[in-house]
Amino acid sequence: MDTSSLYDLTPIVWMMGAGVLLALGPLVWVWRRNAGSGPARRLHALTVLTLFLTFDLTLFGAFTRLTDSGLGCPDWPGCYGNASPAGARHEIAMAQAAQPTGPVTHSKAWIEMVHRYLATGVGVLILTLAGATWIVRRRQRRQPAPPTDSAHHHVVLSAWWPAATLVWVCLQGAFGAMTVTWKLFPAIVTMHLMGAIVLLALLCIQAVRYRQVAAQRLPTAVSPALRNGLIVTAVLLVLQIALGGWVSTNYAVLACTQFPTCQDSWWPPMNFVQGFEIWRHLGVTGEGQPLDFSALTAIHYAHRLMAYVVFVALGLLAWRLRRLEALRPQARWLLGLALLQLATGLGNVLLGWPLAAAVLHTGGAAALAVVLTWALCESRRESAAAAPISRAVDNARGTPNPKKATA
Repeated sequence: MDTSSLYDLTPIVWMMGAGVLLALGPLVWVWRRNAGSGPARRLHALTVLTLFLTFDLTLFGAFTRLTDSGLGCPDWPGCYGNASPAGARHEIAMAQAAQPTGPVTHSKAWIEMVHRYLATGVGVLILTLAGATWIVRRRQRRQPAPPTDSAHHHVVLSAWWPAATLVWVCLQGAFGAMTVTWKLFPAIVTMHLMGAIVLLALLCIQAVRYRQVAAQRLPTAVSPALRNGLIVTAVLLVLQIALGGWVSTNYAVLACTQFPTCQDSWWPPMNFVQGFEIWRHLGVTGEGQPLDFSALTAIHYAHRLMAYVVFVALGLLAWRLRRLEALRPQARWLLGLALLQLATGLGNVLLGWPLAAAVLHTGGAAALAVVLTWALCESRRESAAAAPISRAVDNARGTPNPKKATA
């Protein structure tokens, strides 16, 4: 009788163990550093640290993709059925001997597996945040709400955002597995990148909300026009990041090596139908024919044209936000990151896609998404009833009205 298991769970167990060990360090550090603080401040500190580590994971994911290490271990979650490349030395050596410059080498296998270990550690931190927030929220419900007046507000924790983040990180893990098992299918790789951006935004929302609960304050009221500008700019940025991911996953960066023209033309030959056929394998059309170079040009140029729009939108938004003292830090970050994106984007085109510039370009896009989320969470639409009162107070004090300054 065959008693062997139908599936070897050892790699999964080892991956989970590695994630727990990696998460223990940040958890202990936050707990000891904020031992005398309230639960909201401890949760805020842990969320900020998790956000920082998730941002680092996004950068390392870009490094993994840009070094062609995404298939360094062509199975999931382990490496040739092992918990680490150390146990798959023979299989990796055979694959490297058969294809020395192929996707499987010892260095690429380690890069891929380190990325998986770090992702598991972030998952454990997010699971801890969701559980801790749920416990704190239950305790708050048992306590009577403190009295409030017109100048103070009782802001409570919400367990929904951590729960949504936990669900999303599980989906992100599924996309990570599909990235490997579907052999770098462009649509899946792009969705994996967008999933990372959404995860960063969810963690940023939690961090801001925890801070508001700890300080018992509401977001800053802004004019409807400014609030709409924030939302529109965020939508434009998400679209641009998706286009950038599509450029990277299709290796279309070098389709244009000039700026501001492309292939000595302001409008080079482009095949948008092939370029934006979403459901296809890498380098081929849906019918299996090789992708035309004009399709890669269309992918690149669409991202470049959209970059002009987003750069102008970010500049206008930063100029308007700087007039509000509460949102001035976000304005500075937006302006600085927009300039960084311009510099690294030009570096990718003119310098032949250097690794450092490419990783920084991904990091800049992720940071812009975080800062815009931060600005959205720290602002709220000013109600029509509150606007006349705000103008009267501003006139009495002799201070400029933020609504007029941002209209």
